[in-house]
Amino acid sequence: MKLALWRDRLLQQEDLNFLLTNRIPRLTLTRLVGWYSRIESPLLTRFSIAVWRLFTDLDLSEARQQRFRSLQDCFIRELKPGARPLAAEADAILSPCDAIVGACGAVEHQGQVFQAKGFPYTVGELFGDAARAAPYRGGQFVTLRLTSSMYHRFHAPADLSLEHVTHIAGDTWNVNPIALKRVERLFCRNERAAIHARLPDGRPIALVAVAAILVASLRLHCLNLLLHVDYPGPHELPAQGEARRGEELGWFQQGSTIIVFLPPGFELAVQTGQRLRMGEVLARP
Repeated sequence: MKLALWRDRLLQQEDLNFLLTNRIPRLTLTRLVGWYSRIESPLLTRFSIAVWRLFTDLDLSEARQQRFRSLQDCFIRELKPGARPLAAEADAILSPCDAIVGACGAVEHQGQVFQAKGFPYTVGELFGDAARAAPYRGGQFVTLRLTSSMYHRFHAPADLSLEHVTHIAGDTWNVNPIALKRVERLFCRNERAAIHARLPDGRPIALVAVAAILVASLRLHCLNLLLHVDYPGPHELPAQGEARRGEELGWFQQGSTIIVFLPPGFELAVQTGQRLRMGEVLARP
């Protein structure tokens, strides 16, 4: 208990937190942690998970397996069958992942949204294409932040027809609330992948997966491809295919952020600070 209190007080010191997680060689450290996490050693993995638990609320009780070959194997763990039941509302948009809701609300008609109070960015810049951002003006957005201890796989929030993925190379700033209040246009600076799809009625939906420090690898099943900080391209990737509601789309190789964009006609069912599980209702028509 005393250790947990010490940990929480340390991590809540905003200046120290920002210094430790951003004023360092972010890309170099991300590559180093990626290499370390792939080392297959049961002893090293058990030690790493024990240290990880000192700084997070890591809970592996829902994991399909309890023994892991590497730290990465633990990061991308699958859950036991039935651990994430889907909401019964057939026409609802579901949360694609376990997450904490960050900024959310309307996409302004100029295409502007917010990462935090007073820190706007445009959807066009985030997508890397103003034309693909246009259908979301007047719609809704939700920022879903995955902490490092959460389940890191993400799923289709509805029945989807996948169309295109745009990978945009970038930095690996931390995406925690402290950094979001200090670094302007942070999501537009970081490496990210914009997944474009259509709902059964033909309306568009987009999920933008944003990487962060130590987290710059994204696996997308529709591409059979691992996107990462050293990925050479191409960066415009057709992604034809269908995904059923709740079907796994891919995973982060640690925690990060998914920003969901919906066209006009949906009402959000969540609020800032709310903790969600994959399969719970995110928005309703």
